[in-house]
Amino acid sequence: MENYKKSKIVEKPSPLPFTNLPSDIIEMKVKDGSKIRNLMGYAIGKMESDSVRQILFTGSGKAISKTITCVEIMKRRLKGLHQITKVLFKQIEEIWEPIVPEAGLDALTVKRNIPAICLLLSKDALDSQEPGYQAPGSFDAFWIETNLVSILSSFCRRPLVTFRGLD
Repeated sequence: MENYKKSKIVEKPSPLPFTNLPSDIIEMKVKDGSKIRNLMGYAIGKMESDSVRQILFTGSGKAISKTITCVEIMKRRLKGLHQITKVLFKQIEEIWEPIVPEAGLDALTVKRNIPAICLLLSKDALDSQEPGYQAPGSFDAFWIETNLVSILSSFCRRPLVTFRGLD
């Protein structure tokens, strides 16, 4: 590959894994370089209005963890949100051109499947039988227990005792 340089990347459009979404749904496309505070400022502002009932977060590749972080922040700030999570793969094509065109080398096309995630948040109830569904507050007990254990463990530690030799 030392004789080639990457000339462009083409992302194949893939349909959203959700059906029956309203045409005016807000889709937050999270990228690797996106700032969480910018994404959250816009998304929370829209979801706090009465006109918006659903919001969709999508991210792929290195942006998956940032996408999940945004959704968890939304669920903490706005209580009572229903969630459906879908994991899929997006296909991208990388086109590599020869560095020296006179060398007689052909352009290469590399197809890659990269992981992607789509998370639908809704103020209204969603189909609870849908795979990937999470009811509002379904993990609150887990977080309360985790926080309680960490608080108690900080109080219950034994004090550091030092011993001096007998002189």
